[in-house]
This record gives sequence, C-alpha cells and structure tokens, in this order.
Amino acid sequence: MTDISKKPDYPAPHPLGSTRPDDRPVIEPYLGVWPEIDDTAYIASTAVVMGAVRIEEYASIWHNVTLRGDGNYITIGKGTNIQDNAVVHIDSSSFPAIIGDYVTVGHSAIIHACILEDRAFVGMGAIVLDGAHVETGAVVAAGAVVTPGKRVPSGELWAGNPARLMKQIDEKTQKGFQTNATRYIEFGQAAKLGHDAKPSFFTAPQLPPRQKR
Repeated sequence: MTDISKKPDYPAPHPLGSTRPDDRPVIEPYLGVWPEIDDTAYIASTAVVMGAVRIEEYASIWHNVTLRGDGNYITIGKGTNIQDNAVVHIDSSSFPAIIGDYVTVGHSAIIHACILEDRAFVGMGAIVLDGAHVETGAVVAAGAVVTPGKRVPSGELWAGNPARLMKQIDEKTQKGFQTNATRYIEFGQAAKLGHDAKPSFFTAPQLPPRQKR
C-alpha cells in the first residue's frame, strides 16, 4: 500500500502511474484523511483522488476521473477500472460509494452514493444515483439513469431514463462484459509500467503513415 500518511513526494517515475516526472495525479486529504492506494493500482496523471478513498490492487483510475471521499467513504475493488471523465462521489449523511472487484465504469459515468457489486458493468455516460444497487454481473447501458434506491438484479441489462429492464443477459453475454475488466487490468499495467508490464493480448499501437499532400 502506498504510504500517503503525508503529502506524497514521488520519484520519477512516481509509483502510481505516470512515467513523466512532472505529471502526477492530485491525491489529497480531506480533514486529515488521506486515500489508501495499493501499490499495484494505476492512477492516471490527471486523476483526482481525495479523502476517504480506498483503491485495491490492479485497479485503474483513468484520466480526469474524480474520486471525492469528503463526507463519506469510497471503496474501489480489485481489478476495477474507472474510465476517463467519470465521477464517483458519496452522500455525506446516508450512503458511501462501494464498488466491488472487476467492475467496469465507462467513460463519463457518474457513480453517486451507491453500490456496484463484483463484475457489474456501467456503460458510458450512465448515472447511478443514491442508494441504488447494481448486482453482480448486471449491466447498466450507456446513457441510462438508475434512479435513487433502485436495484438492478444480476443477469439483467437496464437502459433508459429512468432506467428499467431492457432484457435478460445470458452467462455468455455476461462473460463478454466481464472480459472488459480483465483487459483493463492489462491496459492499466501497461500505462503504469510500460513494456515491463508484458501485456499478453495487445501490442503497442502504431500511427498510420502520413498521407502525402
């Protein structure tokens, strides 16, 4: 676990992710409480992590993500990925934000004071609101709004605003969604460690040749 009992002073490359010495995420306390971040997690250089936030091993927190544990706590489980521009926040009086293992939270999603069980999938731009509960293997479609207190059962895909059952998803489909979390572990480790991560399912992308003008 990264020592964050005092303000971090990372070497280059610093232990959370960026390989450039001047690029580091904003990791700060709230009322003296610092985040707890496992050494294997990847935190992108433009992410913000504040207060009572715990990030477990091999999780990845991508660019412009905000995790704000100011009036309650946030937990991010093993191998979970929180993708670019997403926001995770709490309700100070009632609900923390609890995100399980191998969860995918898509780009620009908002996770507010709710529970995402292991291997849940929340699509791009979706919103999950206070007291909602997304069960293991359930899927919230891109752009959906799960209203306060709703429960999305395992094996179901919910969509729309307000979100409601769209269809049942079989085990094969669930595994397809869950593959995303496994891949994001490798993406995160490659971003953190470079070629030393030895990603198994992809190679470094190459730009196409420039077109002659």
